Amino acid sequence: MNNNNASLTVAFLGLGTMGFPMAGHLANAGFTVRVYNRTFAKAETWTQTYAGSAHKTPALAAEGADIAFTCVGNDQDLESVVLGEEGAVKGLKAGAILVDHTTASANIAQKLHSALEAKGIHFLDAPVSGGQAGAENGVLSVMVGGDASVLERVMPVIDAYSSAVAHMGVPGNGQRAKMVNQICVANILQGLAEGMSLAEKTGLDTRALFETIKHGAAGSWQMANRHEAMAERSFDFGFAVDWMRKDLAIAMAEAEQVGVDLTLTKQIDAFYQDVQALGGGRWDTSSLVARYNTESNEKK
Repeated sequence: MNNNNASLTVAFLGLGTMGFPMAGHLANAGFTVRVYNRTFAKAETWTQTYAGSAHKTPALAAEGADIAFTCVGNDQDLESVVLGEEGAVKGLKAGAILVDHTTASANIAQKLHSALEAKGIHFLDAPVSGGQAGAENGVLSVMVGGDASVLERVMPVIDAYSSAVAHMGVPGNGQRAKMVNQICVANILQGLAEGMSLAEKTGLDTRALFETIKHGAAGSWQMANRHEAMAERSFDFGFAVDWMRKDLAIAMAEAEQVGVDLTLTKQIDAFYQDVQALGGGRWDTSSLVARYNTESNEKK
């Protein structure tokens, strides 16, 4: 904890799976933290775990804040929390910075940048990657769109919950980078699901197999961290299928705007729809393998 950080007041708006621990890292780093959550009881619970104050509206939480962070569900939620009748814009002072960690569209990022700039407030779109574990362990990757000099000012704060931060360019580019991230994740997981299915069908020891090949050219974070859950068909954790489909919809809409063909991503999105039909909307995204009814799976 750095006692010097107490002179900097930060607001954190949205205490979901990601936001709750992220705001906690800020409190543990010694910053003065003011939190808001749509369900106020969640904000009160946060203050029972970490040092900080809970507020009933985004505007109240943002009052006096040097930096406000948002981490909510989608474009509509984000616009409401920032620009709504009781939005953060009503509480933020000129010269403050709003950093958005929501996975949202590039369009809403550009809209918020323009609206806040008109009021003398800086804006960065800064979606994150690393999931719940990354948020809890403070090792998220952050992709940032906006003014590089503004990012430089907030870097010491973002460092509290990140291990890698990259400036991607103009407002909206942070969100575009996250779209690419989600496309890559989904495609990797589908490859793992197909590989797992073949391994099971042919009688291979899947744990021995993936413990070996994760160190070779086929290795990935998803393979290293998800092959056991895939083999066990145990998905009650992690990044939900519902959230992935929301993110892929954003990516596919952006691709359509710029004329990029996402044939495989569209197919995998349809596969995730199959998983939802199995009742897996809240399952981890590695649950793509649940579509495969192999003999070994049927015996479990």
